[in-house]
Amino acid sequence: MIKPRGAVEKVDFNGGYVNFHLRFSDLAQETVGAALSQKQTYGRPDRPRGAKVLVEHTSVNPTGPIHVGRARNPMIGDTLARVLRQAGYDVTTEFYVNDVGRQVVMMTWGVKNLKVDTEPEKDKDDYRYVLYYQKANKLLEEQPDREKEVGTMLYKLEHGDPETVKATHEVCESVLKAIMQTLNQLNIEVDGFTWESKFVENKSVDKIIERLKGSEYCHEQDGAYYLELEGFGIAGRETKWFFTRSDGTSVYTTRDLAYHMDKFTRTDIAINILGEDHKLAMQELAAALTIMGEPKKPEIVYYAFVSLPEGRMSTRKGRVVNLDDLIDEAVDRAYEEVKKRREDLSEERMREIARIVGIGALRYNIVRVQAEKQIVFKWEDALNFEGSSAPFIQYAHARACSILNKAGSWSREFDPSHLATDYEKDLVKSIAGFPSVLADCAENRRTHPLAVYAQDLAAQFNQFYRYVPVLKAEGGARDARLALVEASMWALRNSLNSLGVEAPEEM
Repeated sequence: MIKPRGAVEKVDFNGGYVNFHLRFSDLAQETVGAALSQKQTYGRPDRPRGAKVLVEHTSVNPTGPIHVGRARNPMIGDTLARVLRQAGYDVTTEFYVNDVGRQVVMMTWGVKNLKVDTEPEKDKDDYRYVLYYQKANKLLEEQPDREKEVGTMLYKLEHGDPETVKATHEVCESVLKAIMQTLNQLNIEVDGFTWESKFVENKSVDKIIERLKGSEYCHEQDGAYYLELEGFGIAGRETKWFFTRSDGTSVYTTRDLAYHMDKFTRTDIAINILGEDHKLAMQELAAALTIMGEPKKPEIVYYAFVSLPEGRMSTRKGRVVNLDDLIDEAVDRAYEEVKKRREDLSEERMREIARIVGIGALRYNIVRVQAEKQIVFKWEDALNFEGSSAPFIQYAHARACSILNKAGSWSREFDPSHLATDYEKDLVKSIAGFPSVLADCAENRRTHPLAVYAQDLAAQFNQFYRYVPVLKAEGGARDARLALVEASMWALRNSLNSLGVEAPEEM
């Protein structure tokens, strides 16, 4: 028999498990007291983790607007970074800009050599320049003899031709700035940008190539060099990993190697957010790092793509739903809901709430699904404001704020014995779970469990509010219930903030 101690009220055995039952009054005092005193930091560990984490996300080719197919990358990446910060890590986010590859050269070649008569869908440079990219692709399919022009431009870029470097940088910077305007609307920012061309210009790529050429796994074929990776878990035709072309220029993964070697000098943990189509490339990169004697490897969070009911999206073919369109539609639909429910508000305030609710619905709908599971994008699912949605959680937070605003003065020296109903006890337990859910998400590099937790917390709060009087209560019961409302507010707010969703005080 185990004798209970401290906050443990009872210990029993059931089905091969030992169950510890905490004394509820102690749990309530500790949980509610911590939320009220720590406020925005509730959920964080007492001490920082000490590890530096670099989360690379988005990193889309700067050849046009972000489409819905790639929308999971920035949302998962930004949310994971927020979760890691809230869990005590020192986090930096980064966008790796592919300004050397063939796609960027194709777009720049199009800008330089072609004329586009079509008006862009939006007055933004990502919409403007993607028209040149699409026209260049179509032209080269019809006139393959002009492929040599693009190849020459790519060669000049990789060998530092000033005019070519300047032209591609100007185009990339314009598109990148427009892409960030889109991401900023989703509450997504990045701490820094690393340009792929940096590793060509500073000769890091040349050093990588020389190191790989000196490896026992290196072979040459028609002037191109490759590593034989059969002994590294890679099979079939993919065992030959080419790290140079026959003309001596590097390939994308070679430059990615240089980038990762640079990353490892700046961080303890490197996390990449990547689509599932990058799995082979990351296997090859890991094998190359091992061959080079580099002990560090990046951690990869893979996500399945978002597709349309009619199939995969393609920037090159122009078959896309752009993220900007999704944002506009989400906010417009949210506005219609706000207008129906809150005619008492000014037009400006309705628009602001619609923005908060629409963006929240969009972000939450993406991150609530496990990254490895595919999402078939449907408007009716993405903009569903009932059930498992951000507006449901946001409304619970707004309701808590409203109660506290109406309460006036009350004593925060509450007596937890007044929290006696099952609704109150369940809510306390739900709030108490926030730090462990947050830590688990950070440890396992996942975001969807936090979205599920926030939904459950909002539901528990709504049950409590529906069946337990707060403002009409008196004395110690009123103080204890108001303390529970404020603790709920902080747990809801910190959950929403960690998910990148704004927590409005009215809806």
